Amino acid sequence: MLVVRAARWSQDLARLGVSLPLFLVHDVGLLYAAPREQIEFRAHPGVDAAAGAVPGLRELAESYRAILAEIAQTETASRASSMRLGDDLVVVVLARLLSRVVPAGVPRGSWPSAADPEIAHDLDAQLPALFAALPRAYEVATLAALSRSRLQVLTLADALDLDTLRLLGMLGPGSNAADALAQVDLLAALSSPAANDIVSFSLELLPAILETHRTRSTGTQAVDGYAGVGRRGSLDSLVPTELAWDKEELARRMLDGELLLYTRERAPEVPGRVHYVVVDASASMRGEREVFARGLAIALAKKLELAGEEVRMRLFDSRLYDVRRTPDRSHFPAAWIMSFKGERGRNPARVFAQLATEIALLRAHDPRDAVVHLVTHAALHVPRPLVQEVRKLAHLFGVFILPSGGILDLEWLDLLHGHAIVDHATLEERAARREAATRIVDTASRVAPSAPRT
Repeated sequence: MLVVRAARWSQDLARLGVSLPLFLVHDVGLLYAAPREQIEFRAHPGVDAAAGAVPGLRELAESYRAILAEIAQTETASRASSMRLGDDLVVVVLARLLSRVVPAGVPRGSWPSAADPEIAHDLDAQLPALFAALPRAYEVATLAALSRSRLQVLTLADALDLDTLRLLGMLGPGSNAADALAQVDLLAALSSPAANDIVSFSLELLPAILETHRTRSTGTQAVDGYAGVGRRGSLDSLVPTELAWDKEELARRMLDGELLLYTRERAPEVPGRVHYVVVDASASMRGEREVFARGLAIALAKKLELAGEEVRMRLFDSRLYDVRRTPDRSHFPAAWIMSFKGERGRNPARVFAQLATEIALLRAHDPRDAVVHLVTHAALHVPRPLVQEVRKLAHLFGVFILPSGGILDLEWLDLLHGHAIVDHATLEERAARREAATRIVDTASRVAPSAPRT
């Protein structure tokens, strides 16, 4: 199955524009994906005989094995191998390390897919002949480029941030999210220096957040008697006259769902909610405010998701960007939140108009309540009628991050169902910042409790 995983890594890398020989993807990928006790460092039987037929390849193969050993000795590789990274994270790590060693101007040969692991069984004796059957200029050029870029590759391997890998491993796309867009977001998060601070802050909040579990209860049923007759129910509610049918007819009615059963009143249903976590990504939120806002958004969205709610992440500057949803735990958009850069100025009125339109469309076909969690700064000036329009459609909770010496003075503050203020002094102190964020997450998650529907 490791061959199958390596084949998928190779295909996903090709979609990202990084076309590499399968053996290189396989070897480097396993250094980050498989525990050390599952892999063995040695030359494959037949490699020396096959390499001897190509001029210069034997020396390049020895250099390649030395580089693999050096990568394996880095702290990131040794610790990542025990973190059980998903396939998408392995792909972006490979793209980060090896994108510079793709040879230019050398055509790559076409080989059959290695999706079937049985293809690789019992081929040791045939390897030299199979290797010589096709031109190997691409492999030679790749190994030569890797040898020339050795210091750069090792520097990138040492520079990989373990905290980012750990956070993305917990919150990022799962192994079933083979999405090129998600991989691009992951690659941007690994390459962004600003993401490291957001990762550190998120890891401070997550221990308390991950203790949240979805509330479950035992099934309830009315006990005051039957309310009618229907076609669904348990056999203990069978109408006695149904037993008058002969065996064949009774079996047919049971298979066709025609049995009459006493029914009880249904317990009230508690609908879920749709939470919009809307985060200001404009230039006014750079620095400490950006770190706090995005770390808070990740923690709040994760807490709501663990509680069984649907979360829709939105970032905005002069416009409201496309929604990222968390319908299940397999695709949490943490990398997108950390790496997104807003470069389109500011237009709060347009953002609220777009938000009102989207929530109105949602309420037209979805009975669930909508809750908007707005994370921004103290100078978000929006026309009051626009805020009133959004309030008619959803519950509003605001988090306002003040600049140094700033005050909160907005004409629509009284329209919110709740709000929290974070001053500059809180952002400067680590413990106070963590405590404030935890308190805000707990408060925001309790906004607009769901009421039973009758």
